[in-house]
Amino acid sequence: MVRVRRCVLTLKIGSPKELYAGEARVAMTPDSAQALQKLGYECVVEAGAGKAAGFSDDAYRAAGVTVLNTATELYASADVIAKVRPPEASEVEHLTPGKTLISFFYPAQNKDLLEQAKNKGAAVIAMDMVPRISRAQKMDALSSMANIAGYRAVIEAGNNFGRFFTGQVTAAGKVPPAKVLVIGAGVAGLAAIGTATSLGAIVYAFDVRPEVAEQIESMGASFVYLEFEATQDGAATGGYAAPSSPEFREKQLAKFRELAPEMDIVITTALIPGRDAPKLWLADMVASMKPGSVIVDLAAERGGNCDLTVADQRVVSDNGVIVVGYTDFPSRMAAQSSTLYSNNIRHMLADLTPAKDGKLVHNMEDDVIRGATVTFEGAITFPPPPPKVQAIAAAKPKEKARELTHDEKRAKEAADFKAQTTNQVKLLAIGTAVMLLVGAFAPASFMSHFIVFVLACFIGFSVIWNVSHSLHTPLMAVTNAISGIVILGALLQIGSSNWLVVILAALSVLIATINIVGGFLVTRRMLAMFQKS
Repeated sequence: MVRVRRCVLTLKIGSPKELYAGEARVAMTPDSAQALQKLGYECVVEAGAGKAAGFSDDAYRAAGVTVLNTATELYASADVIAKVRPPEASEVEHLTPGKTLISFFYPAQNKDLLEQAKNKGAAVIAMDMVPRISRAQKMDALSSMANIAGYRAVIEAGNNFGRFFTGQVTAAGKVPPAKVLVIGAGVAGLAAIGTATSLGAIVYAFDVRPEVAEQIESMGASFVYLEFEATQDGAATGGYAAPSSPEFREKQLAKFRELAPEMDIVITTALIPGRDAPKLWLADMVASMKPGSVIVDLAAERGGNCDLTVADQRVVSDNGVIVVGYTDFPSRMAAQSSTLYSNNIRHMLADLTPAKDGKLVHNMEDDVIRGATVTFEGAITFPPPPPKVQAIAAAKPKEKARELTHDEKRAKEAADFKAQTTNQVKLLAIGTAVMLLVGAFAPASFMSHFIVFVLACFIGFSVIWNVSHSLHTPLMAVTNAISGIVILGALLQIGSSNWLVVILAALSVLIATINIVGGFLVTRRMLAMFQKS
């Protein structure tokens, strides 16, 4: 059964100021507001909501957005509330039946908040729950923010590192290139790899999923291989890495201990949603690193991949290694983050507004909408069912042809030769009968030309018709030669006193000329393909 909620009047979409301390992002930008208005919505925003991201209230007003003075006014006015961070309990209190909240929510970690939203009767769409399927990539806010976090991690590492990333040879001395290790090649990891490589560092990367090795190497980094026979696929459902076996983990840690003394910068990105971050860079590895080295832990919010990580802090180990555990990397690039996140929200609302008439259609049969909805009509709808991916029928394996014995091959060749000979004899008999029939009534002068014509057709059929398609281009030289003969014969006949002969000769010259010119043009183009530009 399709469960659809359709609102009668044009809805208002509002974006309040974020209450989370230090959060600079905003869920609606002036550009995204204009796009939402084209969907038929009215847009409102709390005064100062975009100031930290570089969007002034005047910029919103110029985009046709109504700026309200307080959050209370906004929650009372807006039918759809778009936020970045999960709402505070005080914000959920403003929700009423019929309202929709769209934001990061993390329902597995915020069960009390989920229960509160359910009791309020509001619909909650969690942007962190958008299923990772092809159709939903434009709404994948986790990937958008991870991309920025990976880039910013390298910038923060460079800010704390005491040298260039790229190697230099100057009159004042030689500077070796920085060696960077990226652990985890998801969206954030690949962004970090691309940034560090573009800055000139020597980049190494590790991931438990062997299929990402080609992606890593295509970006100019070196994939770190383990001497370990894989007994499981390193990928889990949803595009994330699966937890490793104890044997694999031991090999992994041994490899990291081997690499630790050589690395200048380590960026860890290993995190599975709903789980604590796995410990991959242990205290003894930090102790073996050179003084002044930098570790940037992108999993700090869930405990961190490094033993020394402290969330939202920069700490220095006893041996002078800097460990950065900030949890607000996207917020440190608020303008870019807000632009991408607001686009994710816009695409989600575009799916919720199929008619582009400013009316919300909450179709719970849609895989993307159902997967992201965590409360709906007074009920908790988390966790969602798996997406209904259309199965592709497997092709039936072709039966392998049985190998013929020597005697069977000889018998088959003899039968084929006999059948071919029989067909040729029949064709010759029919051709002879036709020739005799024509010769009984046609004059002798006609027969001499007719026999040449029949032989030419037979030879042309045998030479051209049975040639493989891969040889058609070399065959143009042969067809050009034949066309030359046709033109020569036509020119000899074009001076005839018979008007019909003159017309046929002229047509022959025209058609053969087109064939020759076209053949030369195609041959020239084919030859140009093998020439250096």
